[in-house]
Amino acid sequence: MKSDLSESEKQKVKEVLQGAIGIGLPEIQSNFDSYQNSAFIARPSEFFCLELCGEAGELANIEKKRWRGNTINEAHRADEAADVFISLMNFCNAAGIDLTAAVNAKLDRIVPSDKNTSKGS
Repeated sequence: MKSDLSESEKQKVKEVLQGAIGIGLPEIQSNFDSYQNSAFIARPSEFFCLELCGEAGELANIEKKRWRGNTINEAHRADEAADVFISLMNFCNAAGIDLTAAVNAKLDRIVPSDKNTSKGS
């Protein structure tokens, strides 16, 4: 699907996204840090990076099955997606990464490409 938005409209959509990130993500990240520190033992960022890779692998395995046409348990899929998100929050907090700043900096560097090519950065 190709976007029919003008360059200025695309810029506006990106600015709205960055505004939303700035409003919600800092509080979410901070609250995850408070929860992790109050409920669990301290772990280094390397631990959480490996955890993130493992959880992403579990989610990827579910998606591979789905892609092949197999019926999957949607609740399990959502659970694994939540695990990836939680692991990312824990990794960023342990590594001292301000995810809001990192995401906004990345969005500023992304150059939208033809929608007929692969997505992502």
